Amino acid sequence: MKHSFLRGTGVAIVTPFTKSGKIDENSLRKLVQHLIKGKVEYIVVLGTTGESATLDKEEKKQVIQIIKEENKNKVPLVLGIGGNNTLQLLKDFETYNLSGFSAILSVSPYYNKPSQEGIYQHYKALASVSPLPIILYNVPGRTSSNIQWQTTLRLANDFKNIIGIKEASGNMEQIMKIIAKRPKDFLVISGDDNLTLPLIAAGADGVISVVANAYPKRFSEMVHAALKGDFEKARKLHYSLLFFTEQLFADGNPGGIKYALNILGITQPYVRLPLALPNKTVQSEIKKLIQLIGKD
Repeated sequence: MKHSFLRGTGVAIVTPFTKSGKIDENSLRKLVQHLIKGKVEYIVVLGTTGESATLDKEEKKQVIQIIKEENKNKVPLVLGIGGNNTLQLLKDFETYNLSGFSAILSVSPYYNKPSQEGIYQHYKALASVSPLPIILYNVPGRTSSNIQWQTTLRLANDFKNIIGIKEASGNMEQIMKIIAKRPKDFLVISGDDNLTLPLIAAGADGVISVVANAYPKRFSEMVHAALKGDFEKARKLHYSLLFFTEQLFADGNPGGIKYALNILGITQPYVRLPLALPNKTVQSEIKKLIQLIGKD
């Protein structure tokens, strides 16, 4: 399979901050090592879980540089370049230093609520300039706009450098239709941690995960077992993290995962406004569940 490095577990890495709001370089380096030791397949840099919307250009360059330095080409890197201003994104492709990256993850335009034709033309424009393969990202819960399965397949068939989709619609029927009709080597990647196991059973290729920031080894083992057809092992690992993963999103992402990473001693918990840490009830549940699960 082409782009086989994307088959398995990718991690949407968080961007750690200090209490004063600056990028926490030490914590970021520590987290990169944690993910590498957890044997994830690749790391997604500056995705939406990385709070990319709140980072300025210089901060984005800083995050990229730190992760590249710490990674030392040990695992492939995917860069998040997405938004609702198509012309600006075309300029970003020209100005970003894409060396060291293997693919682009591009979230569907948010707020504008484009038609399916608008979504198609948006990605057509990106595909025409991107020097790297593109992974579509459908997350209607955040964008208020769903990439319908017909549009995904149209893009997959029309552009060779659109190689897959991160699907976080939560619509199992929609995702299965993509799997059923996709062209050869087009990747379908789960964007929902707790739906990853059933999606792999349906034919998906892996996940871009949030929970794997905290438990990369355990979650990667679950994905590997499922891809090999060992569903007895995969189910055991899946259910060991099910309720923990639920709590990570109970009062906002990435506040939940950052709070968990702080308890695990990997990063500080701080997020940038308008985000906030989860409420006290959720914090208490996350603590209890980490005590039950233990460390990775």
